[in-house]
Amino acid sequence: MASNNSGSNNIVVPEAKQALNQMKTEIANELGLTNYEQVDKGNLTARQNGYVGGYMTKRLVEMAQRQMSGGGMK
Repeated sequence: MASNNSGSNNIVVPEAKQALNQMKTEIANELGLTNYEQVDKGNLTARQNGYVGGYMTKRLVEMAQRQMSGGGMK
């Protein structure tokens, strides 16, 4: 039976939630989206929200690659 992917946004490691939210805010600020944590995300464009998620994914993959290669975290 195929697995239901409806819960894909669930955080697997709850202790990481604060760090992920901080990363999200930092990336949004880097992209010029000030006060991102207080903004109603529904009022942002799909492109703006997509940039934040895309850059988060890119940064998380880079961190995992460094860790897997023995390079540590930056």
